[in-house]
Amino acid sequence: MTLNGGKTAVILFNLGGPDGPDAVQPFLFNLFNDPAIITAPLPFRWLIAKIISRRRAPIARDIYAELGGSSPLLAETEAQAKALETVLDDPLQTVRVFTCMRYWHPMSDAVARDVAAWAPDQVILLPLYPQFSTTTTGSSIKDWQRAARKANLNVRTAAVCCYPQDEDFVAAQTRQIRRTLTNVTGPRRVLFSAHGLPKKIIDAGDPYQFQIERSAEAIAREVGLGVGEWVVCYQSRVGPLEWIGPSLDTALAQTARDSRAAVVVPISFVSEHSETLVELDIEYRKIAGDVGVAQYHRVPTVSINPGFIETLAKLVKLTMARRGICPPDNQRFCPIGAVGCACAARPHA
Repeated sequence: MTLNGGKTAVILFNLGGPDGPDAVQPFLFNLFNDPAIITAPLPFRWLIAKIISRRRAPIARDIYAELGGSSPLLAETEAQAKALETVLDDPLQTVRVFTCMRYWHPMSDAVARDVAAWAPDQVILLPLYPQFSTTTTGSSIKDWQRAARKANLNVRTAAVCCYPQDEDFVAAQTRQIRRTLTNVTGPRRVLFSAHGLPKKIIDAGDPYQFQIERSAEAIAREVGLGVGEWVVCYQSRVGPLEWIGPSLDTALAQTARDSRAAVVVPISFVSEHSETLVELDIEYRKIAGDVGVAQYHRVPTVSINPGFIETLAKLVKLTMARRGICPPDNQRFCPIGAVGCACAARPHA
């Protein structure tokens, strides 16, 4: 499948991360000042973000110190962008892939200006979040739309909503898991670990948990995992609110009681960063040892895995063909109650 001619700008969205110790607190402020994260109106949200970012900054600096003082996420995303641009190379189409981070540089305003200066004929918004959430993809697209208006970027734009069950994404994850499983001896349990969310966000209609579960089901089926050999769980909880569960530490404790090896799959993350390299590889590995898990294995993210980059390229082409924001089959699959779904305006499939 070829693209449609002219110049296409692909905007690759990711979370972002601090590029040094001094950037940690402002990065956290940007995160908690996002109305998709803290729903309180201004000026209360600004004040809450100031308080939380000041309190959490020392803890976060210690986390990033494990990574040399900064987040590797920008470099990782840029590598994915370069690989995607190579795959999308087409004699009939000029494609340039721009990286755009939500909470630290390069952010929407600067990227939108760069895109406007390049003067594309069309723009495709591509989140590195396979599962849609109002707090990730929804927030990034909304902020991009604001920045694009500010930059007078008035060109045809289409967006990828989500790809939780995309067969190529599932296949890429499956290959990563199978490679890791070759190092496991004895009974095992695959723990599909996703970034958690406060329960109130899901109760308000965010489809994230539903889509995480569909991803895990599809991948477990492809890997050939049976009942009791896999579970969905969540990590990264902060604050006093009730979060969706079960938590990863709870799942690890149950895995130890069942005398199984733990194989942790970061199912909502496609790039290596602090939540994989520190949380999963250091903090949860220690928790696993403390609760008696004899073997702890962490599956790498799909990162620049050729199968995953081909997945992204396919999504770009399909999105331009349909000019829409819904999944590749152009059908809503989230339940009726998931009013936060990007396809909520479409009839339920």
